[in-house]
Amino acid sequence: MEYVEVLILFLTITCVLFLIIGLIKPWAMLWWEDTQNRIKVIRAYGLLAIIFGITYYVLKTLYH
Repeated sequence: MEYVEVLILFLTITCVLFLIIGLIKPWAMLWWEDTQNRIKVIRAYGLLAIIFGITYYVLKTLYH
């Protein structure tokens, strides 16, 4: 279970990093979209960061 926790933590950190990069240059993180703006970056990577963060916290709480 430790490996899953590390993977979820890595995904959380990656999403937060992508969120920060996307707030500076939205086109760099949403290159596949027709229109790139900061709201889409917050929706995509912010939501994933929150989901992975909560998942990490739950796993950490339940299995330790």
